[in-house]
Amino acid sequence: MVIGLGSGPASGMAIKYLGQQLRAGALNDIVGIPTSVSSASEAAKAGIPLDGYHESCQIDIAFDDADIIEEETLVAVIGQRRLQGGESIIEEKNILIAAEKLVFMITERKYRETSEGSVPVLVQPLNWMDTAEEIDDMFLGDAEVWRRPSVGHADPLGGDYPLITKEGHNVLDLIFTSPITSLAEVAESLYKIDGVVEHGVISKFPCIAVIASDNELQAIGNVATKAVGARAN
Repeated sequence: MVIGLGSGPASGMAIKYLGQQLRAGALNDIVGIPTSVSSASEAAKAGIPLDGYHESCQIDIAFDDADIIEEETLVAVIGQRRLQGGESIIEEKNILIAAEKLVFMITERKYRETSEGSVPVLVQPLNWMDTAEEIDDMFLGDAEVWRRPSVGHADPLGGDYPLITKEGHNVLDLIFTSPITSLAEVAESLYKIDGVVEHGVISKFPCIAVIASDNELQAIGNVATKAVGARAN
């Protein structure tokens, strides 16, 4: 079995558990495809055999921490974390979309019907300000657009050292100041803007969300529901 190994605190615990099961002999013949430097490091410590991602990968199941997830549709957002050297939101998203089964993990606090927060948007560095202004105009009154820095504090222009991804893109954080009524519609709108390469919204069916509260874990599927206008973004 090939497993996409997600990033974040919950994914880290899941990776450790897989390693424990391997050592105990309860699992065998699994290969992990890490979505980040941190998940690769955790998997190596846990003794999980690793492989790199390529377009022809056949991934049986993938799991990841979600930054935002909509109730019922389970449309999710990834990529809010600070990227380490060589990490890629595009590659992380491709691994999750390629998986036959996808599981998101999230705290109960973040699992909400009307989402708030930010959506990372990858844009071409040439004329990035024009792209940012177009995004700002599209979501005028509902969100702000800041270019993500590689170090230091964030500001609208990305500071003195704006983040450049390994593919050569800038990352704009679309920071919502009003509740997000539909992540699927946000995703579709972003794809229509010149200069936008990709974003952190993922719509995949079927999908399972594992929601963690102080007292229990709850698993919810979206097999019976589909967001209007959503696609496997």
